Amino acid sequence: MTEINFRKAQFLTSAPSLKECPAEGGAEVAFAGRSNAGKSSAINKLTDNGKLARTSKTPGRTQLINFFSLDESGDQRLVDLPGYGYAKVPLATKKKWQAHLSEYLRERQSLKGLVLLMDIRHPLQEFDTMMINWAVEAEMPVHILLTKSDKLKRGAAKATLLELNKHLKDANVDDLVSAQLFSALKGDGVRDLERVLTNWLRLEAPIQNDLPED
Repeated sequence: MTEINFRKAQFLTSAPSLKECPAEGGAEVAFAGRSNAGKSSAINKLTDNGKLARTSKTPGRTQLINFFSLDESGDQRLVDLPGYGYAKVPLATKKKWQAHLSEYLRERQSLKGLVLLMDIRHPLQEFDTMMINWAVEAEMPVHILLTKSDKLKRGAAKATLLELNKHLKDANVDDLVSAQLFSALKGDGVRDLERVLTNWLRLEAPIQNDLPED
């Protein structure tokens, strides 16, 4: 497997909707999650660049689809999707974001996988389930990051992961949806995430989740 140097990530462009996104081509992986799930922090930790994705104590600052290139050609990209859920914005704006998210997930041909971030203390909220359903309908692989895993003791964190994996298996979506623990603060889980993303972003290979068993 060809290694990808995620530390080479650079900002490419921002788009308010699907039609303003970069031209189709290559491969990209999108990061999505509730506005307080630590999405920007995870991207910054993955790329070892604390200023790449915008972080804020005010949830909902990411209101555009933000693209980051991983190589000079721009053929491999990370995508930071608008946060959803807690943003203190008008309902009409939230609905507009949801419409753009749905359109992007359903119609973007370059999209090879979705990284869905959930605070480990509050997994599988309504919006999380909605995102999983959209992705499963599109037969797109999803990799869940249970973020802020450092907030729980190790045993409790592992128990939450086991419970989530059981839920995915019972729902018959474990062929498309995988999960892991992640802490942007401690750096836990970064290598596992890199393996999944590298597998998805390979331009010549079939797409599948590739996370080793614990």
